[in-house]
Amino acid sequence: MSHPKIRIIGAGLAGSEAAWQIAQRGHEVELIEMRPKVMTPAHTTGYYAELVCSNSFRSDNPQNSAIGLLHEELRQMGSLIMEVADKTSVPAGGALAVNRHEFSQIITEKLKSHPLIHFKNEEMNLPKDNTPTIIATGPLTSEKMAADIQELTGTKSFHFFDAIAPIVYTESINIEKAWYQSRYDKGNKFDYLNLALTKEQYEQFVYNLINGEKIAFKEWEKNTPYFEGCLPIEIMAERGINTLSFGPMKPVGLTSPYLIEKPKAIVQLRKENKEGTLMNMVGFQTKLTYKEQIRIFRTIPGLENAVFARLGGIHRNTFICGPCVLDERLALKNRPTIRLAGQLCGCEGYIESTSIGLLAGLFTLFPDMPLPPTTTALGAMLNHITHGNPETYQPMNINFGLFPEPQQPTFRKLKGSERKKFYMTRAFKDLIQWKIQLNLE
Repeated sequence: MSHPKIRIIGAGLAGSEAAWQIAQRGHEVELIEMRPKVMTPAHTTGYYAELVCSNSFRSDNPQNSAIGLLHEELRQMGSLIMEVADKTSVPAGGALAVNRHEFSQIITEKLKSHPLIHFKNEEMNLPKDNTPTIIATGPLTSEKMAADIQELTGTKSFHFFDAIAPIVYTESINIEKAWYQSRYDKGNKFDYLNLALTKEQYEQFVYNLINGEKIAFKEWEKNTPYFEGCLPIEIMAERGINTLSFGPMKPVGLTSPYLIEKPKAIVQLRKENKEGTLMNMVGFQTKLTYKEQIRIFRTIPGLENAVFARLGGIHRNTFICGPCVLDERLALKNRPTIRLAGQLCGCEGYIESTSIGLLAGLFTLFPDMPLPPTTTALGAMLNHITHGNPETYQPMNINFGLFPEPQQPTFRKLKGSERKKFYMTRAFKDLIQWKIQLNLE
């Protein structure tokens, strides 16, 4: 069966990976990138897959981290990004870091030398024809493209400013200082886990928030105002000592079984996934540095040893609500000839974007191919994007909290490294079986 030429808009990590996967399987690709003709506020070159933030791809150890597992799965799937990252790596302890300039330069050279990849340097609107298309324009999507996607998907499914609250692994919370209860006992009490603060603890917490080190906005983010409904928690704290206790930390409608005196404030943690392995710190979006978030949030009773699956932040970020508008193979529900990939559809991180680019490329070629098992890092990331909770959907890094927990009692007894080893062993076994099913060469 012959395929029409496939169009990919955006030559970042996701778009570059998608183009490579398609071309390596013998199909022509038109790769369209607006840089350097039209630059973004963060990019400085016209190279494909330019890294605009860190040069680190984070931990490269599949034995103890979900991102390391994703690295290895991508290697096994023939990822261009991982191949070049390995080739251009620089010493970084247990992390995989790259020579930034050399990395992007080699990616560009390999794509431009491929006989089946054709190039166009142009800022695009959303195509109106039926050519199979992958949109991988990233978190700094141009205004023209963003307006078209917003019109197609609906205002409520499109976000320009990203307010992220920290997410904590449930098993790292000291349950002896926490209790399950919904405010005024409405709904399912197990949806919320509560942590109480005395007056002294609360006032010290507010002081820490106000005086903690913050991340400054980049120049091009400064004109994007805060939404009043999702202010950074430290900005609320600056408005007065009692602001938080009348806001996201209000104690009304909740009864602590641990404090004799009435709590001054309560931190509510909401289930982030149906399994309850991850808890979202409600209302805790912040511009504190990651180091300060860990230091300050661990002063909350019950979070002394908290392990964070994701830390908070507020920054400009264009992304859609994947569960609302995408099918399980990344196609727009109301325009199935168009797929989205990378950070535009709500994944966070270089390698996460790469993984969704790889899958988007394969799905475009093989629309009926089996989905990657959710027990693999590839499948867990895809499942978050396409089946996450639309009410709380936010961009997410890969983490073991996105993987399904087995129901057998023995797993419940596993802790730390043993639990991670279980996830890793299961993932590799299921990835091998999935690859046998695919036979996509």
